[in-house]
Amino acid sequence: MTMDRKKFTFWLFLSLAWMALIFYKSGQAYGEQDLRPLLRKLISEDTLLFLLPNLEFYYDGALVSYKDPYSMLEFIIRKAAHVTEFLILALFYWRTLAATTMRRWSALLWTALLAVGYAASDELHQSFVPERTGHAIDVYVDSIGALLLVLWVILTKQKTLSR
Repeated sequence: MTMDRKKFTFWLFLSLAWMALIFYKSGQAYGEQDLRPLLRKLISEDTLLFLLPNLEFYYDGALVSYKDPYSMLEFIIRKAAHVTEFLILALFYWRTLAATTMRRWSALLWTALLAVGYAASDELHQSFVPERTGHAIDVYVDSIGALLLVLWVILTKQKTLSR
């Protein structure tokens, strides 16, 4: 197997650009990313109370409750966005490493390790940003995206993983 330099360069560029975007977004103060004002304009509280499940739970010590529907919806959107952004990052890592001479299983393992490592560094970065805090539990949320990509690759590429 030979390295495909064009593919490697392309996917490496996308990986680095996506990492830069994540770094930029996590460097913004929470107030710059608050979705609740927009949500209030788009959907009435009564509609939201009807749509959301009557659910309350603690996430990293903070109550997330249907009784504060805009905060709950924002929580759901933000966590889904984190899973998605790290799934995309893992995809870019996977495609970058798959373009090398690295064995497929090794590339897949490194994909997961790099994505989880970047998730941890992202939370560390947030701990230095005003109005933001880094939470270990968020590394797990981000890791779900990376692990979904790994699972997808395993389920769809079983024949090529042995290379």
